[in-house]
Amino acid sequence: MKIGLDAMGGDFAPEVTVQGAILSLDILSEKDRLVLFGKKDLLENLFKQKGYLRLPKTFEIVNCNEIISMDDDPVKSFMEKAESSIVMGFGYLKKGLIDSFASAGNTGAMLVGAVKVIETIPGIDRPCISSFVPNDKGQNNLLADVGINADPKPENLLEYAILASVFAKNVMNIPEPKVGLMNIGEESSKGNILAKTTYHILENSSRINFIGNIEGGDIFKADKVDVIITDGFTGNVVLKLAESFYNLIKLRNITDNYFDNFNYENYGGTPILGVNKPVIVGHGKSSALALKNMIHLSYRIVESEIINKLKKEFKND
Repeated sequence: MKIGLDAMGGDFAPEVTVQGAILSLDILSEKDRLVLFGKKDLLENLFKQKGYLRLPKTFEIVNCNEIISMDDDPVKSFMEKAESSIVMGFGYLKKGLIDSFASAGNTGAMLVGAVKVIETIPGIDRPCISSFVPNDKGQNNLLADVGINADPKPENLLEYAILASVFAKNVMNIPEPKVGLMNIGEESSKGNILAKTTYHILENSSRINFIGNIEGGDIFKADKVDVIITDGFTGNVVLKLAESFYNLIKLRNITDNYFDNFNYENYGGTPILGVNKPVIVGHGKSSALALKNMIHLSYRIVESEIINKLKKEFKND
């Protein structure tokens, strides 16, 4: 397996990227390779500073002379910076030279690469980003979409539900994921036009295990739901709110095992579901631990062969 990682992406790259790569050595086998995209001389020097006079055979470095910064315009920079770590990473992914590509860098540029270079799976109109949400049983629920599409159509939400269900089944090992639609009430008559129309589309689909509407308080209940479906605007607000829980308890010097699960470092990143290859985006403030877990998530996604399963699921659409 060859996992691609943008070594220049994130607020603290490339130092923490190298640290995360070193931490991932306990995850990767001797047959696996981690391909780092970035400035070769800089990365090699950082490895030497960490005590590696020679690059471990598990790692490969692809030299990239440019960087797409967090402030760069995603579309313009992707077109103009052909030798950047993100653009070259997607080039390798498209050619099959790596099995997945992950970055904690410019999310917009990652979305451009995913949609324009890797492209969506046939039968899918729009991809989505999913995110893990800790539930009250010490495991995770899955929330989608959390930011790509602020104004989706009801048909898009059905696609999200199918994508997230396949992911939950094959990566999270949930045999029959319970799918709930985010709304302001459980009744089918509640909500705005999008929610009401989507309810009936999900209700009539035999491809998901739809359990009806759920409210905000149900997001963290394992017995209630496994997969939560919503538009990207609402999903992003929920995600950012959930992430704030961990920071709040730390500021108040509170220690709680459940709320510790809201630390984004534990998850590493979130997959873009619905494109032809595994693409994972991470938090811009990713630490070495977060990057290690991003590499681990990439490994699990490739190992699950979920892309082939998604292609099969949408083959006849």
